Amino acid sequence: MSDTVIVIGGGVVGLTTAVVLAERARRELRVRVWSRDPAEGTTSAVAGALFWPYRIEPAELVDAWSLRSLREYVALARDPEATGVRMVAGVLTGTVLAGLGSWSRELPELREARVEELPAGAGQGLRGRVPLVDMPAHLRYLERRLRAAGGSVERRTVGALAEAAAEASVVVNCSGLGARELVPDASVHPVRGQLVIVENPGIEEWLVASGEGAAGTSYLFPQPFGLILGGTAEEHAWDPRPDPATAADIVERCAALRPAVRGARVLAHRVGLRPARPRVRIEAVQLPGGARLVHNYGHGGAGVTVAWGCAEEAARLAG
Repeated sequence: MSDTVIVIGGGVVGLTTAVVLAERARRELRVRVWSRDPAEGTTSAVAGALFWPYRIEPAELVDAWSLRSLREYVALARDPEATGVRMVAGVLTGTVLAGLGSWSRELPELREARVEELPAGAGQGLRGRVPLVDMPAHLRYLERRLRAAGGSVERRTVGALAEAAAEASVVVNCSGLGARELVPDASVHPVRGQLVIVENPGIEEWLVASGEGAAGTSYLFPQPFGLILGGTAEEHAWDPRPDPATAADIVERCAALRPAVRGARVLAHRVGLRPARPRVRIEAVQLPGGARLVHNYGHGGAGVTVAWGCAEEAARLAG
């Protein structure tokens, strides 16, 4: 047991953390991921997933986490077929360069957008090339990388942290929304995101148009499997079922930005419950019986963006 680490949670945060632990240990540790769902059934698989620090605190730590993760994704984008990571150009409205973290200086093409590059009605925005991740492909890549480092992924539902502590000297809690009951931590809550996947009518660049309210931000992300249209950000909404009226509104908002979307054949509807918390929790505590517990959860809508930075912090705390 002294040479075993169990990571609870098989989404992008859990798998990335397990990869960092296994590769650092050089097979001196047995790293096991316990996940209730297969990777394709996790919230991470539903993510857009554009690299950008979105709805996540604390800002003073997010910058460093994002910078570390960005460097990893840029490297992974050299082999997009294997990793699912591509560097893709696009526009984000309602944002200026001033005030962005140090991570933004790692993106040489990131700049203020010209008026003609912005959608109608947008007064300001940024244009640049950033990582865009095909999440189903990326999760498969992380699982392969973990196994290559000697780790494993097991389908297992965890009812209590003590279950993992009985089999490992270190437990890393990357349970996302599940931390609400598992820890328990009542501050963890869902931010419901609904999206629509359509046949891509030829859109090659991503677009994020910021707005107000739960359904205010619209986005289009071209992925190999189709064009992702979004989205919503409904606080404390637990329903995992796609709502037809919401889907129709998403398509209409995106068609207003890119008319080519209108009439595109719908391939799928998706809903993800982002695991939000006032602040990301990364800390180590001692469990009864002596096992070390490292928390790494509460990343909201930015789990992909900070995954590698948070994984390294969690690995450091794991000892």
